[in-house]
Amino acid sequence: MTTLPSRRRPGVRLVQKVSSTRGFAKIAPHVVPALDRAVHRLTRGKVLLSAQMLPGVILTARGARSGLPRRTPLACMPEGRTGEGAVEGGGRRGDGSEGAVGSWILVGSNFGRTDHPAWTANLLAHPDAEINWKGRDIPVTARLLAGAERDAVWRALLEFWPPYATYQARVEREIRLFRIVVRR
Repeated sequence: MTTLPSRRRPGVRLVQKVSSTRGFAKIAPHVVPALDRAVHRLTRGKVLLSAQMLPGVILTARGARSGLPRRTPLACMPEGRTGEGAVEGGGRRGDGSEGAVGSWILVGSNFGRTDHPAWTANLLAHPDAEINWKGRDIPVTARLLAGAERDAVWRALLEFWPPYATYQARVEREIRLFRIVVRR
């Protein structure tokens, strides 16, 4: 079971309020990823600044048109732990991902901005990618969620991080949700 951010850190409710504002939506896409990339690089993958409030990964996916690797820091919702020494589906990999989260949900909210974020088009074109999760590089495969499965995940996301409801209310597009799982 995933711990809700509001139960982890004392300042989370304030951050949720601030992150729901239109001003934050204008500024954050330019500031937050740049800070995350810099801190992540300086700490050799050990620290993701925005993950102090909300779990996060660095997604490396091939560009939809260019095919070049694109690194994007993203908030995520980890899903079910696979148990000590196991990965999704059981067994050991021996690649350092033992005890890892079984899957993650990535949210294409784009801070409530009009367009889908570019990384979502990248995953649609090239679903095999890599994430850096807590300093470990993990090969993953992404799948766009739809229908009842998406609806169930959306409800869980709103409990996990309520500002997503504000982001969705601001835009006409349906926010894309991806489930990423460890690639075998």
